[in-house]
Amino acid sequence: MRESGMLFPIFSLPSKFGIGCFSKEAYEFVDFLESSGQGFWQILPIGPTGFGNSPYQPFSAFAGNPYFISPEKLIEDGLLTWDECNAAYFGSNEECVDYGALYENRFPLLKKAYERFTERLKEETALKEAYEAFLRKEAFWLEDYAMFTALKDAKNGASWLTWEEDLKKREKKALLKVKEELSQEIGFVCFEQYAFDRQWNRLRQYANQKNVKIIGDLPFYVSLDSADAWSHPEVFLMTEDLTPKVVAGCPPDAFSRTGQLWGNPIYDWKALAKSGYGWWIERMKRNYEFYDVIRVDHFHGFCEYYAIPYQDKTAENGTFEKGPGMDLFRALEKALGSLRIIAEDLGNNTPENEELLKETGFPGMKVLQYGFTSWDSYYVNHRHIRNCVVYTGTHDNTPTRAWIEEITDGERDFTRRYINSRNTDYGQFVWDFIREAYRSVADLCVIPLQDYLCKGKEARINSPGTSEGNWQWRLKPNFLSKELSMSIREMTETYSRIPKAPEAQNGTEKNNS
Repeated sequence: MRESGMLFPIFSLPSKFGIGCFSKEAYEFVDFLESSGQGFWQILPIGPTGFGNSPYQPFSAFAGNPYFISPEKLIEDGLLTWDECNAAYFGSNEECVDYGALYENRFPLLKKAYERFTERLKEETALKEAYEAFLRKEAFWLEDYAMFTALKDAKNGASWLTWEEDLKKREKKALLKVKEELSQEIGFVCFEQYAFDRQWNRLRQYANQKNVKIIGDLPFYVSLDSADAWSHPEVFLMTEDLTPKVVAGCPPDAFSRTGQLWGNPIYDWKALAKSGYGWWIERMKRNYEFYDVIRVDHFHGFCEYYAIPYQDKTAENGTFEKGPGMDLFRALEKALGSLRIIAEDLGNNTPENEELLKETGFPGMKVLQYGFTSWDSYYVNHRHIRNCVVYTGTHDNTPTRAWIEEITDGERDFTRRYINSRNTDYGQFVWDFIREAYRSVADLCVIPLQDYLCKGKEARINSPGTSEGNWQWRLKPNFLSKELSMSIREMTETYSRIPKAPEAQNGTEKNNS
């Protein structure tokens, strides 16, 4: 089945509230996708972010980002007023997220909503029952995450690795004391997650009714300073005093003489296998509550991973170790049924990596930009197969217009000849490049929204290896036109990528053909 979709993060949506959220603009974007003939919306991870604001380093593998809670929807629920929301400062640049302003001003606003919510819980039986049902349903992770967040705030953001021993090691007496002393703060975090879930489920349901499915990302690793590492140290390779034995990264190569030291804790795959991969099953189950299809980041890590001694300052002394391979996916499929997964298999494709991908049957990724530069022709159209997802670029790439401007004359000339583009205007060149992706035999074609808009480097989402200027770009309000939607739909129809009726399809699922 041939289909197409758009890559556009939630935080990049326009809104009145400083960052994209589950407001009316999100629903309007779903309408835009439907009218454009798109069957998928890829949104990146939606977990709570910390320093650096990267959605790939969340504080929890299970929680939602409270910044995405729409104040507008809280007003509709009677928990806030427009005067309160309009009085809050969320930044002055409608095309760039001001995370500092959000951090200072979003939470006080949400706390006002929480105070009114707690009062209503005393009076409204149906609301109390719905809230308590949510707490029970998410009991595996929610209390631990709420306690972690409340403690972290009380300690001015200090890493849990520096907390007092009794808290660090989660001694029962210490945790009971925290529950008592920080009960309000813990309750507030639980409310945030309830509001997030309620608003997100409404939006996802609306998208599904419009025949649009959600693709979300699942980061392979979790952050060391996360609720997951604190509440489930048995999942990771740690010493008895909860110091990581090894951390993640990648070895030295042509791009980095000393390699890359990411610092994420490494999974104890032997212990996980003995427990039947329970933590991973819970994680995937939760992510399927968020998404219709999961794009698993760093898929190669399931085949082999690079482990670096914790105290090392560079990645030079790491070693490659075997991952869980098919054993994990068999356990996940047994517990959850058919797995709707896209494998992010970019980078070093070893025979072992390719064999694992083939055995799972999951579609891998083809990024066209990589096919015309120093990577090799692995990503160009004549190397594609049906069971894959083709992109012009991803959130880690510069928008295609900027890419065209930045590549060498030789690479640009080769690209022109390959895609048969005679357009000297770079905007038209971008659309020719998009057309090349649509032409692919790949079952699914996903285009970043910035490419349809012919945006330059100012609209880049992330520059890997840099710590500033990432995860900030936002679309200007009322920028998407009916004419653009018609142009996208025309291309979608031309290359037979219009989605079929919901009852006639099952999404992007495991494909063993």
